[in-house]
Amino acid sequence: MKRRTLAIAAVTAVTLALAAPPASATTTARPATAAPAVAALAAPDVQVSNVQAHLAQLQSIATSNGGNRRAGSAGYTASVAYVKSKLQAAGYTVTEQTCTSCTYQGNNVIAEWPQGPTTDVVMFGAHLDGVAAGPGINDNGSGSSVLLENALVLAQQNPTMTKRVRFAWWNGEEQGLQGSKFYVNSLTTAQKGYIKGYYNFDMVSSTNGGYFINRLTSTTSAPLKAYWDSLGLSPEENVEGQGRSDDYSFQQAGIPTSGYAMGASARKTSSQASKWGGTANAAYDPCYHSSCDTTNNVNATGLNRSADGVAYAIWDLAVGGGTPTNDFSVAVSPTAGGVVRGGSTTATVSTATTSGSAQTVALSASGAPSGVTVSFSPSSVTSGGSATMTVSASSSASLGSFTLTVTGTGSATRTASYTVTVTGTGSCTGGQVVGNGGFESGATVWTATSGVITNSSSQPARTGSYKAWLNGNGSTSTDTLSQSVTVPAGCSSYALAFYLHIDTTERTTTVAYDKLVVQIGSTTLATYSNLNKATGYTLRSFDVGAYAGQTVTLKFTGTEDASLQTSFVIDDVTLQAS
Repeated sequence: MKRRTLAIAAVTAVTLALAAPPASATTTARPATAAPAVAALAAPDVQVSNVQAHLAQLQSIATSNGGNRRAGSAGYTASVAYVKSKLQAAGYTVTEQTCTSCTYQGNNVIAEWPQGPTTDVVMFGAHLDGVAAGPGINDNGSGSSVLLENALVLAQQNPTMTKRVRFAWWNGEEQGLQGSKFYVNSLTTAQKGYIKGYYNFDMVSSTNGGYFINRLTSTTSAPLKAYWDSLGLSPEENVEGQGRSDDYSFQQAGIPTSGYAMGASARKTSSQASKWGGTANAAYDPCYHSSCDTTNNVNATGLNRSADGVAYAIWDLAVGGGTPTNDFSVAVSPTAGGVVRGGSTTATVSTATTSGSAQTVALSASGAPSGVTVSFSPSSVTSGGSATMTVSASSSASLGSFTLTVTGTGSATRTASYTVTVTGTGSCTGGQVVGNGGFESGATVWTATSGVITNSSSQPARTGSYKAWLNGNGSTSTDTLSQSVTVPAGCSSYALAFYLHIDTTERTTTVAYDKLVVQIGSTTLATYSNLNKATGYTLRSFDVGAYAGQTVTLKFTGTEDASLQTSFVIDDVTLQAS
């Protein structure tokens, strides 16, 4: 959400005819775990874990590109590429529109599901850019990821459409709604008239958030309100967000608008805290436009309620025939692995019932190269269950990296991808592959911020004299520690481990002001903060078998805010293959 408030001009609203909320939808409070009463259209349950996976990717993109995803930056460009690749793979017609009038020239992403009448469009949008201060996960990775997963679910379900659904991810929102304004101005009068409603989603996982709807009493807001009413949330008008996000660009053009939000820097009232929980007289998002707006700054419950509310609105507004039949999803974990000729590796194939009742799902795989076989135990599961996938390579298997398509067949066909890297013959070389893991040789092998590798007695090493001491300055700082490691192929175990000591003068027990991010390759293994402080060193360990046969960078990144120190002290780093 942009910081500057704009004056709101009156517009002539074009009304959008909506299905009436189900009779059982009510503002009567009920437990948060209750099933929504608005399931009349049986919109699919959008898995919040999938939304969080997109957030993790946006966090990784920011971390790899200077810590932010500001419009015009490498982080924003990489965010566009990530969203576009997911949409294209799902079958969307995707257009990148360059905003030539934006302060930071960059692209809007416009994705249209190619079904339904082109003259009858409902549009769902979120800004993809963040600010320079941080990775922008709540603002606005949350809205962007909710829309992305809803778009993927719509493609997977592939229902009959009564309207055309268009999704958009905007550039330059933080500089004054520039990307959405550019898009709206590029439309002809007729094209504007085709858009029967625009729905905006900006900051939908605020940790101390409320449940707010843009233009709450409008006809356009009806499906969004019906869903949250069914959960007993009693949403309120988004007063703080008026004129501050991309719905304003559409509203100014006479297009009816609505949307979800959970709040930015404004403070929660006592009555809101009584109704929704949280802390009264504290900001809805304590990390608004700050470096701490990371994946730790996410309200998973609010994120889930927003994602499912969007799905309900899509089905209510644009899906014909209402109810999707029994359906399921398929996922593979990890998504990649290495196997040596003559060896094998395993992964877990998980299924979930996404609508209707559980069903039998038969598992198979395609795309294996010559000499590689794939088997499943069991070969079929009831949706909601899992199976072990074993990938085996013969002594003459083709070498290289290959993408396997794992297919679940039931009432529908659902797929997931797994990348296998086949390497040459030979037994596991094993052993410790991290050099100078105890730091006793100083900066040898490691690349680190000046002063990080130290024998200072102020923070004792776990063993020996040296350790890596990140941050601890009590002022805004970023420290890094990294090393390139080659992970051998053909081993059965790959254990990354290190000892971590965290001490802090931060007094909070709820806000992660200072953070340590641990990465290998493109994967963020863990994020620690001042909330993880502990006496002495704690062993942290991870399975990194997905990187067998690859050379990757092991990296620790510590960030500290403007006051009250947090020290992240690391010693005895190992990556043991056996």
